[in-house]
Amino acid sequence: MIKTLRFFSLAIAIIIFMVGALGYREMLFAQQPAISHPLTALTSAEINTAVAVVKKDKNLTDKAVFPLITLQEPDKKVVLNFTPGKSFQRQAFLVVYEREKNQTYEAVVDIKTQTLSSWKQIPNAQPALINPEYDLAREIVKSDPQWQAAMQKRGITDFDQVKINCWAPGILTDSETDKGKRICRALSYYKGKNWNYFSSPIEGVLATVDLNAGKIDSFIDNGIVSFSQQNWNYDIQSLGKLLSPPKLLKILQPQGTSFRIRNNTISWQGWNFRYLMHPRSGLVLYQVTYDDGEKIRPVLYRASLSEMVVPYGHPNFTWAFRNAFDVGEYNFGSLATSMELGKDIPENGLLLNAVMANEQGEPYEMPRVIGIYERDNGMLWKHYEYNIQKNYVRRNRELVLTMTAAVDNYDYSLNWIFHQDGSLEIENDLTGIVLVQGTDAEKQSQDNSYGRLLAKNIFGVNHQHFFNYRLDMDVDGQANSVMEMNVQALPLDNHNSLGNAIAVTDTPLTTEKAAVRDLDMKHSREWMIVNTKRQNTLGTPPAYMLMPGGNTVFFPVEGSKIREKAGFATHHVWVTKYQPDELYAGGDYPNQTQPGKGLPQYIANDEPLTGEDIVLWYTMGVTHIPRPEDWPVMPTHRVSFKLAPRGFFSRNPAINLP
Repeated sequence: MIKTLRFFSLAIAIIIFMVGALGYREMLFAQQPAISHPLTALTSAEINTAVAVVKKDKNLTDKAVFPLITLQEPDKKVVLNFTPGKSFQRQAFLVVYEREKNQTYEAVVDIKTQTLSSWKQIPNAQPALINPEYDLAREIVKSDPQWQAAMQKRGITDFDQVKINCWAPGILTDSETDKGKRICRALSYYKGKNWNYFSSPIEGVLATVDLNAGKIDSFIDNGIVSFSQQNWNYDIQSLGKLLSPPKLLKILQPQGTSFRIRNNTISWQGWNFRYLMHPRSGLVLYQVTYDDGEKIRPVLYRASLSEMVVPYGHPNFTWAFRNAFDVGEYNFGSLATSMELGKDIPENGLLLNAVMANEQGEPYEMPRVIGIYERDNGMLWKHYEYNIQKNYVRRNRELVLTMTAAVDNYDYSLNWIFHQDGSLEIENDLTGIVLVQGTDAEKQSQDNSYGRLLAKNIFGVNHQHFFNYRLDMDVDGQANSVMEMNVQALPLDNHNSLGNAIAVTDTPLTTEKAAVRDLDMKHSREWMIVNTKRQNTLGTPPAYMLMPGGNTVFFPVEGSKIREKAGFATHHVWVTKYQPDELYAGGDYPNQTQPGKGLPQYIANDEPLTGEDIVLWYTMGVTHIPRPEDWPVMPTHRVSFKLAPRGFFSRNPAINLP
């Protein structure tokens, strides 16, 4: 009996040791992820190494900060020629801001040799706002006598009941441009006892803060305007009576998911791609390919959200400056929010973490910021065959790679949606809280056309949201060209006696300036990226086409400062010859930038686009005229476009799904 007990004790001890060892191994794996490919994201250790190299080599001041640290992407040829097991270079890209000097630098660090490969000052550049500056702005504003007097004039004596939100300065005055100070603009909200302070803006008060000098640079008080006293909290306790919930809906995959993940590579239904969470652009795709059963064919090398702009349409300066470049001014990716299974994504999904660096150059893990899941979305294809009385139909399965981000009041979701028919859809979801204006009005007035009344003392200002995507197309290789497809009705004549003829024409866009184009619904205009060096079975070049979804036009007029600054939003389609350092449609440093940066600058040399490695840039937008139903939290609005195969396959690639 004693021997038996000893045996079981020994067995239990061995099991405990093995479990502990496995747990330790998993912990090590989490801390030291495998760096098996040149497009692997920086690890915490690599971030620490890069920062240490810069600090040692450049003797930075105590006030130096790191607004951006990310992977220095390797040369495209190196990546495309990479084979597993082959050694490769690892580099980090860092933006360094020296507050004492008001100077911005870019650094590239070789991680393996722990040396500084590149260091250069970027003149007249202000990097994105960083977290400590929000707290700094609040302290500066609340201690300012002008601001305190403005609050007291409104009967507010407890300044803790006021929330200060810091915005990038947007449109600069001539004086601000000349002085070149690093500034932000501070908005004030009355919080009171409620946590949803967005319902109570203290209208007409705007403080511009000199972040380096630690003082108010300018101050505006346009006079007292009413703000809402109502409790607009939207938690269950505050809402009171609730709707009857729908019955439980379960999403199950008892045999597991159909997608496979290895490191940062995902494969599903013929698709294969890499992903990376970028602190500026958010979720970025790399090396998107499709296996057609005979060979693996490239479609995209790199796809990313390049820039956003949200211009507000009220002429008063306290509103006119507001035109957030959410990618470049705030580092969209770093604002990613943790998601929950069964809420942000379905319960059959998978949530992944990402490693980022804070402004001090310290790595940290962002939990559950990348979501991946499969979903059913109706019919993929169907035909009821009367001849044999059979119903041929297949369900539509989609793979979604997603992230969410909260940019002050608004929340966005960025979704990469892979389809079984060989198309890739890019969808942005817009929700969150409308940025409202305080008003004395309690009823809608026809005298104010700059928006709509949402509730008593709450006015929604007309505004727009624009998203630009950079799509480095490699359709069956890098020798690509761009074609524009227009459809038109033909006139009545001897060849069209019934007037029903519809003709399509394909026009090559041969240079960068010629490829600056806009949607045209009258001609059902679309664009194709073709590989003219290859032919399909029908003798035409394989292509992927840009299929726009909902869109709008940029309303700020010619000559307006925001139109000059956000040049990328003034046209829907741009095409450029590939340049590795042309990544952002609004320029590298849109915060306090000069006009004409980004895409207008990229196309200035008007390079050829025929048989070249080309990049497609697409701008899609939403014009938002707020409505009462958008309050207090806006129902999700979706805007999207597709990249769909045209002649890339010899038939419907999903026809033979079982």
